[in-house]
Amino acid sequence: MTISSRPDEQEQDEQTQLGSSEAFEDALMGIYADLGRPDIADPRSGLRGRGGECRTLDQLVADARAGRSAVLVLRGEAGAGKSALLEFVVTRAPDCRIARAAGVESEMELAFAGLHQLCGPMLDHLDRLPGTQRDALGTAFGLSEGGAPDRFLVGLAVLSLLADVAEDQPLVCVVDDAQWLDQASAQALAFVARRLLAEPVALVFAARTGGPKQALEGLPELPVRGLSDVDARGLLGAALRGPLDEAVRDRIVAESRGNPLALLELPRGLTPAELAGGFGLPGTKPLASLIEQGFVRRLEPLPAQTRRLLLTAAAEGAGDVTLLWRAAGRLGIGPEAAAPAQTAGLIEAGPRVRFRHPLVRSAAYRSASVQDRRDVHAALAEVTDPVLDPDRRAWHRAHAAAGRDEAVAAELEQSASRAQARGGLAAAAAFLDRAAALTPERARRSARALAAAQAKHQAGAADAALGLLALAEAGPLDELQRARADLLRGQIAFTSGRGGAAPTLLLAAARRLEPLDVTLARDTYLEAFSATMFVGQLAGDVGVREVARAARGVPPPPQPRNGDRLLDGRAVLFTDGYPAAVPISRRALQAFCREDVSATDGLRWLWLATLTAADLWDDESWHVLSTRHVEIARQAGALSDLPLALASRVFVHLFAGELAAAASLVEEMKAVREATGSNFAPYGALALAALSGQRDEVDELIGARVSEVVPRGDGLWVTVSRWASAVLGNGLGRYEQALAAARQVCEDPPQQFGFWVWSLAELVEAGVRCGQAGRACEALQQLAETARASGTDWALGMEARSRAQLSEGDAAENLYTEAIERLGRTRVRLDLARARLLYGEWLRRAGRRVDAREQLRAAHQMLTAMGVEGFAERARRELAATGETVPKQQDAEPREELTAQETQIARLAGDGRTNPEIGAELFISPRTVEWHLHKVYPKLGISSRRQLHEALTST
Repeated sequence: MTISSRPDEQEQDEQTQLGSSEAFEDALMGIYADLGRPDIADPRSGLRGRGGECRTLDQLVADARAGRSAVLVLRGEAGAGKSALLEFVVTRAPDCRIARAAGVESEMELAFAGLHQLCGPMLDHLDRLPGTQRDALGTAFGLSEGGAPDRFLVGLAVLSLLADVAEDQPLVCVVDDAQWLDQASAQALAFVARRLLAEPVALVFAARTGGPKQALEGLPELPVRGLSDVDARGLLGAALRGPLDEAVRDRIVAESRGNPLALLELPRGLTPAELAGGFGLPGTKPLASLIEQGFVRRLEPLPAQTRRLLLTAAAEGAGDVTLLWRAAGRLGIGPEAAAPAQTAGLIEAGPRVRFRHPLVRSAAYRSASVQDRRDVHAALAEVTDPVLDPDRRAWHRAHAAAGRDEAVAAELEQSASRAQARGGLAAAAAFLDRAAALTPERARRSARALAAAQAKHQAGAADAALGLLALAEAGPLDELQRARADLLRGQIAFTSGRGGAAPTLLLAAARRLEPLDVTLARDTYLEAFSATMFVGQLAGDVGVREVARAARGVPPPPQPRNGDRLLDGRAVLFTDGYPAAVPISRRALQAFCREDVSATDGLRWLWLATLTAADLWDDESWHVLSTRHVEIARQAGALSDLPLALASRVFVHLFAGELAAAASLVEEMKAVREATGSNFAPYGALALAALSGQRDEVDELIGARVSEVVPRGDGLWVTVSRWASAVLGNGLGRYEQALAAARQVCEDPPQQFGFWVWSLAELVEAGVRCGQAGRACEALQQLAETARASGTDWALGMEARSRAQLSEGDAAENLYTEAIERLGRTRVRLDLARARLLYGEWLRRAGRRVDAREQLRAAHQMLTAMGVEGFAERARRELAATGETVPKQQDAEPREELTAQETQIARLAGDGRTNPEIGAELFISPRTVEWHLHKVYPKLGISSRRQLHEALTST
């Protein structure tokens, strides 16, 4: 066979080998031949060599039909057949509603572009969503105006929308090229995927191996690997109609590694002579690049106007046929240009423009000259409506710019503002990044780079933010901008796992801001306090005292805000001491409890206010503020802030002896962390395990984070784990362990005041039992100083309880009685129960068995009902020592227990909440709520919702 030098003859020879376009499509469909499924008679109803994958996908659709949600990520290299598997899912679900979306590389910077593809046809259900969810999704899609919605609230809205649509008909959602989804869409869909449970919804993603996995990380995956040699040879034989040398066949199969698209595309660039006798592929390029180069070779013989039309379609991205032809008209491209591309099987122009494969799109775009790309983007910008789609127009104008252009940069800046208002933080960052690059004037370029760095930080791209920050600092910035840059660097350190550096950076930023913006300086000092409290013992040279000394020098504002009062209280606490700080901090708490707190201020400062209430031993304010913090976070849908709010509330429940309620919140925190990918430490879970006497769980939780603590600068975890170990040790009667752990917290100056003072109480108890009265007395002296300055019943009750352990005779008895009386007037039922336990133990040692039984019996009943198993067992042993027999808890009649989430749902339902209200609060769908309740009823021995409240009260 000779090689023709004429293009038309060469093309004819290739058609002889590869067949017509129709024959080629038949070869593609030849992938369909799943010989492993005897129930499939038509070979086109399966995929060659994909029997296992097809069975998995069949089951996925069946689960959705049965009302069991199903999620799967198909992951494989480019050309592995992921898109064909998605099409298989669609063909197997003729009775289901189908929703489609596909990531487009050129649209990765447009917020919610992928999500709008998927949900756009469902927006007639929008009015049926809860108000906050409806508003969040409407704002995200630009249908309404409002503040930037929390990205996870958008995810919850999508979950509710899909669940509502699926009530009418099972829903199958397929998302192709998920690696190219914009960040906002990827996060929302990943959130939905993790929260689907009992809805007739199947959600299937296709994503490339090696692409970014952050959003989809942890979801069920099905690897799509290369075909076996047998299947690869069969597919290659179906694609080639002419002779093929056996050695060449072996080489193609080996080089393609079983990749279906490679098997079909790589031979298309070879002459008949090469196919018949000699074949070689460069081994230095990745397979995706080789396939793309194959598509580039297929583009080369096409007419120039056809190539330009393909370039325009690739740059347009959305598949809008009308927009494509309007832009083509601007470029002088006629309708006849489409035919050669369609004949070659590279593009489909139906209701939407679709490339045969994403690599065709990238080949069409990357093979074009820089000037041709600019011309195409300029034409697309001209035909894009500046009112209806200003952001896409600005993006095209930016790509059309040949150099720096202030008009385009300003337009991008406006697009960034709109993106930020919709919650598209990644999009806002991309717009500002490009705006900075296009800005001619150096000072303005630096300002935009600083704004872009801030947006990148908010979007969670710490490294990109630092790069832009360096660019901004390299240019002319005024003093306020430089101070803001310092602040941003500290914030990045605090939120990105570089926490150890955060206190130093934030303190420096606050000092620099003082003469420039006193309000921002004061807010930055509060951020520095938060950072030092989290970093704790790992803070190095900059601790709370240095921050406090610096904050004391800031002039007071003429009209103090609640945050200003908090700052003043904390600054005085760590400079002048606890007694001086109490009245200032108490006024701050009164303001927070009395006044309506905005969502913005609540999310920003209620954590510190709640912490301050615990520091003041103010159990009532602690309860009120922690409740308000959780409510605001839930109502705002601020899942980023919710773990912190829930953690504070967990400790309130624990000290109240409400371990079941605490366990429900711990379960919710776990679900939120899984849904959002948060690395927030499980402080609440650790405290719950310690009070429950679960030694193995405590050890496991502490051990799991040992390697992370120092690199992340998570000193708070160190303090909480030591306090938890002290509580566990005292509960189990392992007093040496308790003493050692409590001493580690108390010997260093407190960074987190609450845990420090609580550890003093544990140290007194452990020190007395270990014969270390001297250490116990030192701890009591420090505890008494705070208790008397506070003056609350909780504080004075704890002082009396601790002092009683170091006293004798009537003095000890009077102190125990005082402790029980004072603590009985508080919400801290756990400390009351422990006071009764200690009093009972003292009475038994004094030989007063009858009196001891009364206190120990009350303590045992309280601690058992609470679920504080370690201390309850200690009370049981003491009762046994008095001669009273008390069965162990496990001796009681067994009963199937509710899970933490079932308990939480049951309590909310028993309080009269509807399924939609419960779902909105717990970030699940109403159908999932009902599914859980149907499991709760038989466990509680009831048959209806009306019986829940009584059943839960009796358990």
